[in-house]
Parts: sequence; C-alpha cells; structure tokens
Amino acid sequence: QVQLVESGGGLVQAGGSLRLSCAASGRSFSNNAMGWFRQAPGKDREFVAAISRTGGSTYYLDSVKGRFTISRDNTKNTMYLQMNSLIPEDTAVYSCAADRLPPYDYDDLKGYNYWGQGTQVTVSS
Repeated sequence: QVQLVESGGGLVQAGGSLRLSCAASGRSFSNNAMGWFRQAPGKDREFVAAISRTGGSTYYLDSVKGRFTISRDNTKNTMYLQMNSLIPEDTAVYSCAADRLPPYDYDDLKGYNYWGQGTQVTVSS
C-alpha cells in the first residue's frame, strides 16, 4: 500500500508563510498526478492545488492563485505546497492525495487513490 505523510503545518499570523511537505512511500507508489486538498471545521473538503506527473502542469483553486505554489521532487517522492500571504480563511487541515485516476479531473476528490492523514494549518488574525 501507499503511505502519504504530511508535515509543515502550524500556527501562523495572517500574512505569514508555511511550506507543507507530503512524503510518499510504499512499493505501490507511482509518480502520477498528485494534489492538495483542505477541510475546515464544518465544511466539505475542497481542492487546493494539483500537479502533473512530471510537474510540468499545475492547477490551483482561484482563491490561492498567486499565493500558493505546488511543486514536487520525484527523486524523493515528495510533494510540496508553499503557502504565502496566508489569511484566516486558509485555516484548515491540509491533506495530500496521490495517484489520480482517469477519467476524473484534477480537482475531483474521487480521482485520487491515496490520502494522507493531514496537517493542521491555523492562520490567526
């Protein structure tokens, strides 16, 4: 099975930055498209960002464009989310997802085969 472990979350003031990491392991892991999703208390999980197999294409939730940057290092089986200019509305548990399946789109939760436990991001006013 594939294990995904997120790290880098924490408490930060509005305007601050965090870098999230997602480390993948397991014999079944592939370098297919990966993504980040988030879930705030009382809300549904929503798409944040995704990255193609080689990192050549990226996709973002409109509200994070220009503030967040997704990247990956396939030699280390690790995906990153650089989060700048954080606002309180970004507060959520951020989870990484791996192995997107066709025919689902990059922002569809059902399109990913594996999920991490998540890391808490809290942005104070």
